[in-house]
Amino acid sequence: MTTTSGQLEAPFALARYRAGDEVRLGLIAGDRIRPLGPQELGAAGLNAFLATPDWDRLEKLAQGEGPWLPLESVVLTAPVEPRQVLQTGANYRTHVIDLVVAGLDKNDPRTPEEAREWAGKMMDDRQANGEPYFFIGLPACVVGDDVPLVLPSYSEKHDWELELAVVIGKEAFRVGREEAMQHVAGYTVVNDITTRDLVFRRDMKEIGTDWYRGKNAPGFLPTGPFLVPAQFVDPAKLKVRLELNGDVMQDATTDDLLFDIPALVSAASQNMPLLPGDLLLTGSPAGNGAHWGRLLRDGDVMTGSIQGLGTQVVRCVAEPVASQAAGQA
Repeated sequence: MTTTSGQLEAPFALARYRAGDEVRLGLIAGDRIRPLGPQELGAAGLNAFLATPDWDRLEKLAQGEGPWLPLESVVLTAPVEPRQVLQTGANYRTHVIDLVVAGLDKNDPRTPEEAREWAGKMMDDRQANGEPYFFIGLPACVVGDDVPLVLPSYSEKHDWELELAVVIGKEAFRVGREEAMQHVAGYTVVNDITTRDLVFRRDMKEIGTDWYRGKNAPGFLPTGPFLVPAQFVDPAKLKVRLELNGDVMQDATTDDLLFDIPALVSAASQNMPLLPGDLLLTGSPAGNGAHWGRLLRDGDVMTGSIQGLGTQVVRCVAEPVASQAAGQA
């Protein structure tokens, strides 16, 4: 049975699903899925299709006869195969303001209200005059929610961050804001898992953040369930919601982004070309575990959804004892 749920509002979308030992590309329409080989796709594979996507071709397939399967009969996995993963930090206005207020020094003379007003002005200035902050994730961390999230034993401070992710279409290199959306193939859901006590180096604080260790353990980027074509998505005001064991932790909309999708794609493309199929995460709203003082534990279930993009259900498990011993050897 599929481990994913959630309403797909688009007429069709792409997904990848397990068929024995293989992972196949599929076309979803309603509650059905059909395999997409090179002949049906008109391309050698997913990323080749995204480089020059022919959505009209897929729309005709979605409306036609074919080897359809019930969606509930398959196990979906990550709908993308990125070669690069770029992540955006501090990109939700309310989230950053909350962080500033929470980090007030006990000797700071300002009240929380005064600090919030100051932080709000700082965010307004950053939005008007600043630029996005990016760091790199490992594509090997991208998995579907069919894979349990193994919580590494070296920490007890693993956190969630649900994010809207852009899937790149045709290659983008040094593109302007005005043309940026021409390089967006679609969108998906990503939960950016973070080990909080590894983000800042303890041995030499001057080094700053360590995003490699803090965010790149196996399975730390649960992705999917669907790749929804950009033509069916208005990214300007999507609902973003994460529940932990049924309790709502994150509940926001993408209109709180400091830098919108065109700004992010343009800025990210200035250094290196963004390749077809790459993921560009847009940041996470307020409500992560550090905010609530409640981090992930063995047995936790995270249900993350973004409006129109489906729902992923991520189950957390403690690292097996044998794996812990191997890591200490």
